[in-house]
Amino acid sequence: MDLTIPNKEYFRIGEVSRILGVDPYVVRYWESEFKSIKPMRTKSDQRLYRRKDVQELLTIKNLLYADRFTISGAKKQLLKMKGEATRTYEERDRNRLIEIKKGLLQVRKIVGE
Repeated sequence: MDLTIPNKEYFRIGEVSRILGVDPYVVRYWESEFKSIKPMRTKSDQRLYRRKDVQELLTIKNLLYADRFTISGAKKQLLKMKGEATRTYEERDRNRLIEIKKGLLQVRKIVGE
């Protein structure tokens, strides 16, 4: 599933449904089921999906259609995927802090304190 998302900040529901290859009512249904999808609303109450919403919807479509998860299973899998990403960031941050500490200790040694 190698779909490219146009280089835009916001997308209307018709654009999102074309990108995903599903009807707009499917996008609205997924929005109601997956709370991580939160489109903005215009003054005329039209949905505007951000790029990250479209990426999340592509992931959801892949989980449901390609990996054959149920809605409930896809929700759990999304949480699991986000948890793994969070752990990766935490590990990266921890390593960065260790490097900063080493640098500060070297500076401290140079200054003679």
